[in-house]
Amino acid sequence: MTTITAATPGLSALAPRYKGILSDVWGVVHNGIEPHWSAVEALVEYRARGGSVVLITNAPRPGGPIIDQLDAMGVPREAYDALVSSGDATRSLLENWRGRTVARVGPASDDPLFEGLEIAFGPDDVATAVVVTDLDTDDDTPADYRDRMAIWLERRLPLICANPDKVVEEGDRIVYCGGALADAYEDIGGRVMMAGKPYGPIYEQAKALLDSAAGHRFAPDEILAIGDSVRTDAMGAAQFGIDLLFITGSIHAAELDAFNDPPAKRVSDFVSVSRANMVGFMPRLAW
Repeated sequence: MTTITAATPGLSALAPRYKGILSDVWGVVHNGIEPHWSAVEALVEYRARGGSVVLITNAPRPGGPIIDQLDAMGVPREAYDALVSSGDATRSLLENWRGRTVARVGPASDDPLFEGLEIAFGPDDVATAVVVTDLDTDDDTPADYRDRMAIWLERRLPLICANPDKVVEEGDRIVYCGGALADAYEDIGGRVMMAGKPYGPIYEQAKALLDSAAGHRFAPDEILAIGDSVRTDAMGAAQFGIDLLFITGSIHAAELDAFNDPPAKRVSDFVSVSRANMVGFMPRLAW
C-alpha cells in the first residue's frame, strides 16, 4: 500500500495520474436520499478535463432503473459515461434458473432484475434456489430469517445474492443489505453465489464500458477506483489490480471518526486487510 501521511485534499490531487475512474454510487455519489453534491461536481470536473467515468454499484437492479433514480435525484449525465450494476452481472447467473422456481427475499422495487428471465417465485419448500436482492424491509436484520435459512440449508439451496453489500448509508442511518444475509447463510454452511463487487464479473463489465467510452483500452495503472466499503470497493480494487481512493465518511464513518481528521495510519491500517493499494482518502469525494 502507498504510504499516506494525510487526507487527500481533493480528487484534483490524483486526477492527473489516471485516465479513467470506476466510482461507487451509494455512499459516494449519494446517500440513498440525496446526492453528495461535492462528489457530483468532482466527477463532472474530471470528465470535463478529459477523463472517463463508469459508475459501478452493487444495487441489485439492472442499470436502467438506477440511471432513472440518479436522474430523479438531479445527478447530471455529465457526471459519468456509463453505469454497471450488480443486477446486470447477476442476471447472467440467473440465466441458469430460466424457467425454474426460486424463493425470493427483497422488496418489489427490485422486480426489474427478473424481467424477461421467465423465473417463477415459490415457497422455500419447492424452490430450486434462493435469490436475495436485499432484505424485505429496511428494518429487517439477518436474524429475522433464521427459520427460513434452516429450510434453505436442509434443502441445500444455493443463495444467489444480487447485492453483496452488507450495509449501506441511507440518509443518517445504516441499514442491512443482501450481503449480510448471504454472510449469515454461509456461516451456517450454506452455498452463496455473487457476481457484484468485489467479484470479477462486474469489474470486467465496468472496464469494457470504460474502454468503450474512451475509445481505447485502459491499462490497470490508468484506472482509479473510488469507494466507501472495505469489503466490496477496496477488496474489488485489489483483486482487479487498480488503485483506490477510499471515502471514509459513509458506512465506516463512526469507526474511523471520519469527519474529525483521523490519523492517516488509522485509515491505512483499516483498509490494509483488503490489500488494496490505497493512494488517498477523504471523508467525502470532492474536487
